[in-house]
Amino acid sequence: MTSGPVGDPFDRLGVRGTPARVLVLTAAVTLTALAAAAVGLTLPAKLPPDDPLGGPARFGIAVAVLAVAQLARLRFRSAAGMVSITWGEAALIVCLYLAPAGWLPSATLLGAGLAWTVLSLHTDRRPLLEIVRIAASLAAASALAVSVTTALGHPLLSPPTPMLALAVIAGSVTYLLVTAWLGGVTLGLRHGVPIAPPLLAALRGKLLMFVGNVAVGLVVVALLELDPRWLLLLPPLLWLLQQTYRYRLRADQERRTWRAFAEATAALNQLDERGVASAAVTGALALFNAELVDVDVARADGRWHRYRGDAGGQLVDRELGPPDRSEPDEHELIRPLSVGAAPVGRLRVRFPRSALPATRDRDAVAAFGDALAAALHDAATHRELRLVTARSSYEAVHDPLTGLANRAAMLGKGDQSLRQLAHDHPVALLLLDINQFKEVNDTLGHAAGDQLLRLTANRLSALARPGDLLGRLGGDEFALLLTSVPVRGDRAAPMAHALRQAREIAERLAAPTEVAGVRMSIEVSVGVVVADAGTADLTELLRRADIAMYQAKEGGGSVAAYDGTRDAASTDQLALLAELREALQVDDQLVLALQPAVDLATGAPTGVEALIRWRHPRRGWLGPADFIRPVENSEQLGTFTRYVLDKALAVAASWAREGLDVPISVNLSARSLLDPRLPAEIADALRRHQVPPHRLVLEITETVVMSELEVIDEVLATLRSMGVQLAVDDFGTGFSSLTFLTRIAVDELKVDRSFVIRMAESPEAAAIVRTTVGLAHELGLRVVAEGVETAEQRIALAELGCTSAQGYHFFKPMPADKIGAVLGSLRDSAESNVFRLRADGAS
Repeated sequence: MTSGPVGDPFDRLGVRGTPARVLVLTAAVTLTALAAAAVGLTLPAKLPPDDPLGGPARFGIAVAVLAVAQLARLRFRSAAGMVSITWGEAALIVCLYLAPAGWLPSATLLGAGLAWTVLSLHTDRRPLLEIVRIAASLAAASALAVSVTTALGHPLLSPPTPMLALAVIAGSVTYLLVTAWLGGVTLGLRHGVPIAPPLLAALRGKLLMFVGNVAVGLVVVALLELDPRWLLLLPPLLWLLQQTYRYRLRADQERRTWRAFAEATAALNQLDERGVASAAVTGALALFNAELVDVDVARADGRWHRYRGDAGGQLVDRELGPPDRSEPDEHELIRPLSVGAAPVGRLRVRFPRSALPATRDRDAVAAFGDALAAALHDAATHRELRLVTARSSYEAVHDPLTGLANRAAMLGKGDQSLRQLAHDHPVALLLLDINQFKEVNDTLGHAAGDQLLRLTANRLSALARPGDLLGRLGGDEFALLLTSVPVRGDRAAPMAHALRQAREIAERLAAPTEVAGVRMSIEVSVGVVVADAGTADLTELLRRADIAMYQAKEGGGSVAAYDGTRDAASTDQLALLAELREALQVDDQLVLALQPAVDLATGAPTGVEALIRWRHPRRGWLGPADFIRPVENSEQLGTFTRYVLDKALAVAASWAREGLDVPISVNLSARSLLDPRLPAEIADALRRHQVPPHRLVLEITETVVMSELEVIDEVLATLRSMGVQLAVDDFGTGFSSLTFLTRIAVDELKVDRSFVIRMAESPEAAAIVRTTVGLAHELGLRVVAEGVETAEQRIALAELGCTSAQGYHFFKPMPADKIGAVLGSLRDSAESNVFRLRADGAS
């Protein structure tokens, strides 16, 4: 909206900045009012011959009554500006009694014009065109009202009767509807909004006062007919009625304002900047009945972004420079947005020209601005958290040096690829190791070694085909999984294809290149293994390829195929499984080693992890790494799982008898979740040992999420409904950690020991730990750090907000007969650190 320079006659008249359609409406209404006034003055007056007042006096009284009715106005803000309601209907009824009906249009035009001129000079500062429009609208409405009333009766100096009362009521309704409609049309045309909202707002605000106006008008006519001296009692009563109207309007507006404020601030609960800003613009337009709202957002990089909405409902946004610091004019309020000392943005609300902001508007803008600042700050925080989480997720599955998939991602994605293929579809795995890589590092330095690794990764990426999976396993080892091996009738064809690929890769990599200024050739040893997709997982394929690679190194060639006859581990595993079957029949070979987790703040025990050890009569002590993988791939998995659960619950039951309420954790194989009978077996074991379900924590790995089998989701859901707790073991090592949490409802995250150990020297590992702890807090989960070995690691974890931890820094895994005393000691030590208040019985 623009205004002309000072002294511009168009500005004083109000023409500049007024839409053309409003000018046309004003001209039409003004001509109608003038015509009605002229016609009305030509009609016969029909005053009695002995009239004590006379025509001029009655016309003057009518002008005065109509002017006073406009001066005693009440105002409230609507969606398109200020709406005024007056005593017009009461004045109309009184004037219909006091003066000839034909005189009222001209009396209204004169009285309303004088009244609104006075109001404009003292308060509104309305332009002349606006005063003319208002006076003309009221005159036109009175002309229609007079026509309706005189068609039904003759109120001039007539005593009130029921029929006459109906006539003046009909005229009053006509006056109300016409004035409300003209006001609504004007506001709608001026601000480009629908006519209905301001029209309904005016009618709703005027309804109570309209009833009072009609009643007051009829009472005044009755008193004039009875004895005019009774009118001396009316001013105090009218003043009280005016205050009642004002209080009712103010209370209604305050109620609507607070409801709109609550809705507007609730809508700010968004997680992205655009959602918050859009809700703020929409909410401020409705809350303040503004004609323009700007939300300027300060970005972290110094740029600003503006979201603008107008009364027509249009929302636009654009980049802009820092907003100017000029003072706002009288029609707008500006609120800087900040959280603490950090600037967030700026809120600018422009009010309609006819509705200047009041003190309560300044307070409401300030309160709304504070809520908006907090919402924008939260949205920016969520955005940063998403970026950090995405970056951490990327780093968790990618090698930081080469950008290839790391070992964890290679294993996860490789197993997923194998499951997507037919059981008998051949696949090939190539394991590459750079020859003399240590010599390059020792001679040219680690920077040269890193350059050599990146160069090798780039060449391998160029050689890989669509559908192949390439990764760096660590050090100078790379793996390439070929899933597009041709299927032919010849059983030897897949291996021949894989060997050709391996030799081609070795030859391409051997092309001379320059590393750290030294020209050299990259020579590799490649181990090749071919198998059907359903016969082995990627871990087994890597093991076989590793054997083949060392056969290539020992044989002096660059490529070698896996030879099962030279794989001692395969037959040894068969013997190991037979010995395990015997161990499950006795009670003294498979034993539990229990490692407590402690609260980092109090030292109290938060849980115990049950680890299985095998006291083998011939091989000696075997750790899980020596036999768990063969067990998971065998038919003995179910028996083994029940055996470990039974031993763990027996220990937990003994703790309960000693008054120790500590949960016990048991690792659960992903393959165990394929058995739909598992929940019933666990429930039976819990009943036999009388252990509450919440005291059992089942630790599962993230590889579970890579299965799309419904049975896994059903088993986990049943376990959750039983009350058994679920924990994610080695969290952060899988390539789909966050996806996992959207599928499976868990209670606890266990940070993998590889990240905890490398926290001090690896910013990437520290970032993963920090993000995991923050994510757990956001989701309301417990978080346990594994593998804590030093006091520095413990302090760092506590500072990050990690709740508990386990590792050699606290306790090594210990036998079941010693864990009870340790837990009791930890519990008592933690309780002794709590000092009772007097209210708790302290002296």
